[in-house]
Amino acid sequence: MFGRMRDDLTATIGEIRDAGLYKSERVITSPQQALISVATGNEVLNFCANNYLGLSDHPEVVAAAKDALDRWGFGLSSVRFICGTQQIHKDLEGALSTFLGTEDTILYSSCFDANGGLFETLLGAEDAIISDELNHASIIDGIRLSKARRFRYKNRDMADLEAQLKDAADARYRLIATDGVFSMDGYVAPLDEICDLAERYDALVMVDDSHAVGFVGPDGAGTPSLFGVKDRVDIVTGTLGKALGGASGGYVSARREIVELLRQRSRPYLFSNSLAPAVTAASLKALELIGGSSDLRDKLAANTKLFRTKMTEAGFDVLPGDHPISPVMIGDAAEAGRLADKLLDLGIYVIGFSYPVVPQGKARIRVQLSAAHSTQDVETAIAAFIEARDALAG
Repeated sequence: MFGRMRDDLTATIGEIRDAGLYKSERVITSPQQALISVATGNEVLNFCANNYLGLSDHPEVVAAAKDALDRWGFGLSSVRFICGTQQIHKDLEGALSTFLGTEDTILYSSCFDANGGLFETLLGAEDAIISDELNHASIIDGIRLSKARRFRYKNRDMADLEAQLKDAADARYRLIATDGVFSMDGYVAPLDEICDLAERYDALVMVDDSHAVGFVGPDGAGTPSLFGVKDRVDIVTGTLGKALGGASGGYVSARREIVELLRQRSRPYLFSNSLAPAVTAASLKALELIGGSSDLRDKLAANTKLFRTKMTEAGFDVLPGDHPISPVMIGDAAEAGRLADKLLDLGIYVIGFSYPVVPQGKARIRVQLSAAHSTQDVETAIAAFIEARDALAG
């Protein structure tokens, strides 16, 4: 049987290559940081990691992970409810609840699992989920696992959201699901308006804040903090794998009763090993660093403003906003790939994003700024973009 399938798979892979959409995996031979080494032996500036606050290789975060290995061991070899809960897991859940201003938190092995285990646990066929059209794949897949009716509204379009809420008026429960920040565009969901509509139509609000927690908002607590709606958002999901240390792990932080039911019935939680002790302890240290000072957030904001301003002045089409995700729009997928390759030659590590990650004809290079970048790093990247563009045009 596989002989025929092999032929089909080979043909499909060939079509992906011919369309310029093939995604190669570059090998990094150093820790994740602003300046990284790649398999060619070159050192390049990394401008595409989710290392927003530069904590992936922060010495205090690494030290916390090493200490945890000595004290708590390598892994639990168990799920949480059997014999996989250590005190550091409860400490991290408590710290996240305090930081986010929620009633309780439950840890998962990833935010993908958190979103995958959320909707089917809480909602049934008599309920409705109203989802932003640009939500992350994990939300989409999580909703598919639920038997609830599905409604979709145009990205950040409050008139369309209201129309979908009206269409779902006969549902027992209605839940609005949105990313806090949309990862391909850097756009922020208008949570204040979403909460207003939720209260008007008696709906719950769920936010995946993976690309915001740690650095968005006056205290770094994410988009609910940015819009002053912490107490009006019912469910926040997020990752420990971006700004909060950069390793792995995710969470649902929500109303106490929601979290309690997830502990009893959420399948990815019940059937996945506990988060590794080293990751748990390092994430706790990351939260401590974030809560103790705004220096990293301030540096990130300054780097973002510098890049966005000077790239726009240089004639590049950068999607508007002030988020560290700064998409440089190219349009053609093959052209985006060529530009990314040329930038790598010039010492700048970025990736061209194309279909199916983004819509056809909207290929881009998604530049991601970090607090680990120096001002000179940012200036170097801008100069490289200009040089690469001119070289390819000539």
